[in-house]
Amino acid sequence: MAAIDPLIAGAVFIATAATDAVYVMFTSAVIARKRIPAANWSAVWYLLSSYAVISYTENAFYVAFAAIGSWAGAYASLTFLHRPPGGGSPVGAAPE
Repeated sequence: MAAIDPLIAGAVFIATAATDAVYVMFTSAVIARKRIPAANWSAVWYLLSSYAVISYTENAFYVAFAAIGSWAGAYASLTFLHRPPGGGSPVGAAPE
């Protein structure tokens, strides 16, 4: 097994966290049927995911950092989108 570079591992983590956060925002825009925001988030999503794939293809161990970053990004995004009970609909939800 090759040595793990903490800088690369951190970059992969951040890239995948950002990728998942952007994916959640993309999905929210799709659910809300907002075409331009959905298209914008989709473009950003693919740019970020390309960086993550290129970064960890040289050493499969980086996939673990990608998985952890992906989870963290989705969790943080859903935390941001969540509204407390009685506080209205989540950001991006379809109008009632």
